Amino acid sequence: MHLKSDDITRLEVDYQTGEVPPPFSHVFKLKLSFGKNFVNTQFDIQYTGREELSPEEITEEGFTLDDDYRYTGEIPNLWENVFKKLYASSKWSNQKTLGEKGGIKLLAKDIHGKITRDIPLNQEDWYLSCQDYIQAIYEISKKEAPLCIRFKEISPEKETFVELLFKFSIRRVELKINEQTGALDWEEGRKLASLIFIPDYDYDSAKEQEPVDKGIYLDCGDGYWHEFNKGIINIDRGFDAKASILEKFRSLATG
Repeated sequence: MHLKSDDITRLEVDYQTGEVPPPFSHVFKLKLSFGKNFVNTQFDIQYTGREELSPEEITEEGFTLDDDYRYTGEIPNLWENVFKKLYASSKWSNQKTLGEKGGIKLLAKDIHGKITRDIPLNQEDWYLSCQDYIQAIYEISKKEAPLCIRFKEISPEKETFVELLFKFSIRRVELKINEQTGALDWEEGRKLASLIFIPDYDYDSAKEQEPVDKGIYLDCGDGYWHEFNKGIINIDRGFDAKASILEKFRSLATG
């Protein structure tokens, strides 16, 4: 029997990558305590199997030699409802242990002291929510700056600049279009961010300087500008991610 989500006082989330090879393979644990005006949080991530690799093999994949991280602190209380809502909407497997493919397993405790241990069937929903929460941790701890995605289209007639600043700690997307500022719905912003990470990006042709020549450009959050026609490559023949990204940014720019 599963707990009533409103009664949950603690959640523990354990994740492992399973068959994924190093340097990508890792495990993480989130311990969340509710009931105050913040979410009391403990987080621990450890990358596994790296002793088999040389330092060059690790750094060539974009990692560092010190990617393990621990955090204990307070995250804004709005996240309590996010996880309780996800728990309430989840379906559960009959398994008690994760298989070779890894995934997420949960421990939940309620106000009556009851404890359940479960593996959710909606693994992707839990994984994405945990990744957003980890970004909130990195943001609050100053380990990483908020994600900033920039789009620029330059033509002889006009210049369009769109900036999206993702604040995971408060689940807010700040929107800037040329000199006008506003906000974008969080879920809409997350869908756009997910879309942006579907194509492949050619960093050999990317530039750190903000472009000034005619063209269409995208900085997907790491400070490098990619030209749409040359530096962004669709990898799914059945889905034109580039066209969808361009359409979305043009739609934002025109209101």
